[in-house]
Amino acid sequence: MFAQDESRLGLHTIRRRRITAKGVKPIGIVQHDYDNCWVYGCIAPTTGEHFFLLLPTLNTDQMQLFLDAFAKAHPTTFNLLVLDNSGAHTAKRLKVPANVGLVFQPAANPEANPAERVWQDLKEQVAWLTFADLDALERELVDRVCAYDAATLRRLTSYPYLVQAIHLIQAIHVVCS
Repeated sequence: MFAQDESRLGLHTIRRRRITAKGVKPIGIVQHDYDNCWVYGCIAPTTGEHFFLLLPTLNTDQMQLFLDAFAKAHPTTFNLLVLDNSGAHTAKRLKVPANVGLVFQPAANPEANPAERVWQDLKEQVAWLTFADLDALERELVDRVCAYDAATLRRLTSYPYLVQAIHLIQAIHVVCS
């Protein structure tokens, strides 16, 4: 079981709070360019196993590319993806690979998706950074996403209720097999 989501990151500087002396406004270089890309990802909350792909947009065609690449990366297992109700995820022309199942979260409920915490962490890492162009940003994102290890991703995504549910389903599957 994987939590799936995607996040847009771009050249517009992500600003966060900074610690300064009382009465001193924080200083940081701000970039106002609007080129962006999307990081798509699946993270297994119980193991930290993951699959990320950098794509130019969020739409049904790009989601299809992601699903096909994910299915190809996990050819010997059936994989459930828990995801939101984005139009890119629910489009009728989306062809879900045979070894992938989609489980949709309730609408307008992003806090229920553990993958959101990965994007929050990634955005914290690139906050206040500026990039010469979209290629430079994409290289930085690839480096940072590749630096995630299973333990960190497990820490970020292992919501207790979700981990308990996954273990229960796995136990039922073993008993019924």
